[in-house]
Amino acid sequence: MADILLVHGSCHGAWCWRDLIPELQARGHNARAIDLPSHGDDKTPVGDVTLDMYAQTILDALDGPTIVMGHSMGGYPISRAADLDPTNISRLIYLCAYVPWDDHSLVEMRLRAPRQPIMKAIEKAEDGVTFSIKPEHAREVFYHDIPDEAFEFALNNICPQAILPQATKVTLGENYKSVPRSYIVCEQDSAIPSEFQETMAEDFVPQDVFRMDTSHSPFFSQPAALAQLVHKISES
Repeated sequence: MADILLVHGSCHGAWCWRDLIPELQARGHNARAIDLPSHGDDKTPVGDVTLDMYAQTILDALDGPTIVMGHSMGGYPISRAADLDPTNISRLIYLCAYVPWDDHSLVEMRLRAPRQPIMKAIEKAEDGVTFSIKPEHAREVFYHDIPDEAFEFALNNICPQAILPQATKVTLGENYKSVPRSYIVCEQDSAIPSEFQETMAEDFVPQDVFRMDTSHSPFFSQPAALAQLVHKISES
């Protein structure tokens, strides 16, 4: 069985993996989640957060070979972490996540998508340091197929998202390229268009691209199915 580290996306925290962790543990895995700086219980001032700070937090959480799965925005810091030091990363899994292109920031990646459905649901702060999720559009864009209780739980926990890490360009080198990768496309995603997810996964090994008929949040809508898929990936 595998050690699995779960890395959340924008405005989320370790809390979003609440339903997935026990499903992975039931399949024999050592699964855990972390809060990136300024998210969840982490008290780092949001204005201090950088992409490399995210990446170092991931590296600091590793102790031996680990599968690292990043959701959405989490694709950037898991990629940067692998580029900084792949020693303890046995595989990267991108869960409807951004896969960095050379010399592109996440903001630039989003703009390369054919549609921008997420924009209706986010609001930039006046100081330009953060953005937040608009509650009135949260279910439509991020959570349309999850139970009502999980939706209320998410609304009560989402937080402002630092913009700087998402505006930071990266170019990934040989360390990153040495790590096996898998992609999980979410076919009902209303945040990152599924067709753009397919584009980002074009250069993955075809057998390492998987699909789920879910929204942007399969850890709430289909945690058992997601756990079974991650289990399958872990055995490859």
